Amino acid sequence: MLHESEEDRCIQNYVASPQNQERLFKRTLLIVVISQIFGGAGLAAGVTVGALLAQDMLGTESYAGIPSALLTLGSAVAALLVGRLSQRSGRRFGLASGFFAGGIGAIGVILAAVTRNIPLLFFSLLIYGAGTATNLQARYAGTDLAKPNQRATAVSIAMVSTTFGAVAGPNLVQVMGRLATSLGIPALAGPFILGAAAFLLAGLVFAVFLRPDPFVVAKAIAEAQKTGENGAKDAGAGKMASNGRGIVVGATVMILTQIVMVAIMTMTPIHMKNHGHGLGEVGLVIGIHIGAMYLPSLLTGVLVDKIGRTAMSFASGAILLAAGMIAALAPADSMALLITALALLGLGWNFGLISGTALIVDASEPATRAKTQGTVDVLIALAGASGGALSGMVVAHSSFATLSLAGGFLSLLLIPVGVWYHAKQKAAKTKSLPL
Repeated sequence: MLHESEEDRCIQNYVASPQNQERLFKRTLLIVVISQIFGGAGLAAGVTVGALLAQDMLGTESYAGIPSALLTLGSAVAALLVGRLSQRSGRRFGLASGFFAGGIGAIGVILAAVTRNIPLLFFSLLIYGAGTATNLQARYAGTDLAKPNQRATAVSIAMVSTTFGAVAGPNLVQVMGRLATSLGIPALAGPFILGAAAFLLAGLVFAVFLRPDPFVVAKAIAEAQKTGENGAKDAGAGKMASNGRGIVVGATVMILTQIVMVAIMTMTPIHMKNHGHGLGEVGLVIGIHIGAMYLPSLLTGVLVDKIGRTAMSFASGAILLAAGMIAALAPADSMALLITALALLGLGWNFGLISGTALIVDASEPATRAKTQGTVDVLIALAGASGGALSGMVVAHSSFATLSLAGGFLSLLLIPVGVWYHAKQKAAKTKSLPL
């Protein structure tokens, strides 16, 4: 009981002091940055060699998209659980639990590769998906104490730090492969050794250092600011409708960009391997792709905060279309064009994720924010699972070019979604003006 009262007093110190809130906001961002460096390295392992490992164990490429589908399906379940754990117990407990689960999943993948056990591989990839989901959800932790005009920038700081681990991961494929071989483990399972260590370290950073919990403090601040509750309820009816639209549009932007990105990215290593490229070249292309997913984030966040959420979602659609067309038309032996296509694919995803995330944070209230964010990330993960599962089938029955073109044209749906939201927002503002 004494512990609880001390914790309450600590939180009240932040509620009553904007200066303390600003310090905690900056400290939280630093902790998120450190954890995301490790989390990015863990994320990259499954992305780079998951499809190749499955192809090797299954003996066919028709189901090469299954690892990506399982990984993203596992991340869907984890996103829901991490969101609910965070809502109930705070970001520290939710995020640490998710990363620890991802590390255990990576260990399971290694054991599956050693024993050639396909059911264990599939089950472990599901669990490994928890690390992927948590790595993505960690971006919300930086927004809990951010001001409205800082939210996209806070997301971008969290995401850009992922770049260091995410770019290093694919480029360590051969090194980790040699290490794995020296330990009697198949070379393609080597990157999962890095993944296990990285996810476990990311979880440890949150478990030890994320105190006081920024989400718990943000909820306490929101409670303290509730005044004139009856009037607020009456005035808030229109705002609730607007919030609902913001959540729907933010989710739609992130879902569409996730489907396109995962589908094309999943089959690129297979496409390259089938045309004579080695693991080093695959690692280079995927490393640059992941770098483009995260490295531009600092600039993207500033642009989203300055020029608007919908404008950046339009840009996302245009860039993804260009990526799909270049991937479809590029000669298979052209490393330069493959790198260009995958870099644009990552950049388009980056624009969509940050603009969509900012819409979700803008539209959600602290009392339900983490739960809402977890639910939206479930939909994003399921979208990625669908894209990953269908990508192998499309390529097996048609071609990589067909897949790339379909993804590019699908991204154009971002434009009418943004136009609809902008029109509704404008109409809502006009209606609220005094007569």
